[in-house]
Amino acid sequence: MSYQNTYEQWKKEEFLDRELKTELENLSNNEAEREDAFSKPLEFGTAGMRGILGAGINRMNIYTVRQATEGLARFMENSSEASKSRGVAIAYDSRHKSPEFALEAAKTLARHGIPSYVFESLRPTPELSFAVRHLNALAGIMITASHNPANYNGYKVYGESGGQMAPKDADALTAYVRSVENPLQIDVVPEDEAKEKGLLQIIGKEVDDAYLQEIDTVTINRDLVREEGKDLKLVFTPLHGAGKMLGEKALEQAGFTGFTFVPEQSVADPDFTTVKSPNPEEHSAFEYAISLGEQKGADLLVATDPDADRMGVAVKMPDGTYKVLSGNQIGALMQDYILKARQEAGTLPGNAVVLKSIVSSELSTAIAEKYQTKMVSVLTGFKFIAEKIQEYQEDGSQTFLFGFEESYGYLVKPFVRDKDAIQALVLIAEVAAFYKQKGENLYDALEAIFEEFGNYQEKTISITMSGLEGSAKIATLMKQLREDPPATFGGANVVSTEDYKLQEKVHADGAVTTMETPSSDVLKYFLEDDSWIAARPSGTEPKIKFYIGVKAGSEEVAEEKIKTYSAAISEITNVTS
Repeated sequence: MSYQNTYEQWKKEEFLDRELKTELENLSNNEAEREDAFSKPLEFGTAGMRGILGAGINRMNIYTVRQATEGLARFMENSSEASKSRGVAIAYDSRHKSPEFALEAAKTLARHGIPSYVFESLRPTPELSFAVRHLNALAGIMITASHNPANYNGYKVYGESGGQMAPKDADALTAYVRSVENPLQIDVVPEDEAKEKGLLQIIGKEVDDAYLQEIDTVTINRDLVREEGKDLKLVFTPLHGAGKMLGEKALEQAGFTGFTFVPEQSVADPDFTTVKSPNPEEHSAFEYAISLGEQKGADLLVATDPDADRMGVAVKMPDGTYKVLSGNQIGALMQDYILKARQEAGTLPGNAVVLKSIVSSELSTAIAEKYQTKMVSVLTGFKFIAEKIQEYQEDGSQTFLFGFEESYGYLVKPFVRDKDAIQALVLIAEVAAFYKQKGENLYDALEAIFEEFGNYQEKTISITMSGLEGSAKIATLMKQLREDPPATFGGANVVSTEDYKLQEKVHADGAVTTMETPSSDVLKYFLEDDSWIAARPSGTEPKIKFYIGVKAGSEEVAEEKIKTYSAAISEITNVTS
């Protein structure tokens, strides 16, 4: 069916949501927008789906949410009639339509006799991950678009382990979702009826309390926190999202009472009116926190994204200004502290393991080696860290101590199987307290790490290519990189290339070795100066990302390398796009 016919089908739908009807009328005079909204379904992949709010099969609305949930229900029914009675946990963040989408998912499941457990109000993504395991649910749904702009929302599916679905199950689920041809014709059970039948249950405090009880185990040195926690000056901003309530309770529970919220950003606001982007990766997201931090003389500033699975940190510099740390730097600080504290306490397991993504800093590997701890790199996406945790839990081969991604995602304890900004908030406060007791701060700690291991610097270049044309450009770029692989970057020779899609590592002499990681559309180049560059199309956004990692004897030399390789990447993308 052509996009024009699909558009007309939606216009003729008698019971279409009134707000969407108005939007359809507005699209009548905008052919480009109409084509984008109706030419193809919103992509549903291993991370679920994410898109712009609005009318159309390529938009987030109650009908595409029903379609995704109908696919999940069919997937669960195929698993077994008995297991589907375990139900689905559902949570949502502060975005536009998030509560409505959560209820639509529950009402769709109810039509199949599948019970759902819906949080009473907004909750962080990590608590949803926890709730799946805590409630012994068969699956979980999180309504969120993470740190995307305000006009986005999304739908993430979790498996019974509490992690996002493994590729095999995700592929099967995707097939079921795509088999639902017309999202307008999916029946749902009315909310009151679903509640009366016990198919829609509202949850809240009991799960919160259980989650916070586990959060209490994140603290490593209770004596330290007892001595320093009340004096640590911390400014916390949840960036208008779901992190406030549990973040506040977690800090107080641990013993940190000297923290202050950024008042303007502590209110749940789907428009994120005080920030250009509600993303702790963006330095501009710290504008309000920095202003308040300067007034309070804060030791550190912490920001969580709208669904509180990512955390960013800014530290006070010697001149009194604040510097926003990278995700890799935050990960290094937390990892070094965990391993050091566990070693000094005599509780560092002989089979300890740290997990990171393939595009995260190799500084983490160097730190792990110091403490004789195994480092394992996995594909980008926290579900791959969660898979490894589950594997280690089942075979007992390794003891998980820490996992992180460069994109500001961290996990300390595996009672959650996704990145957890609430855990990270508690731990980074403890790390700051540790250094404050020594008369230092996190900047001093990072400088000491660089002095010991070398100056590691990283950069991510994100190139947006929107619409159908953008998707084609990204595919063409990756194709050309494979067919005509670069031999050098910025004058440095490529000594080997890892192609995660073909699962091959090609060496400069032409030798090829097979890789054991799952297939993924990623290329990673290793250069003769110990630097590396990776190219990866985003799975959830219309972007292609290039990652650069370098090591040098000084910050100045490292930054010069970053500039050189950034220019080389710019040349490649300009030529091929």
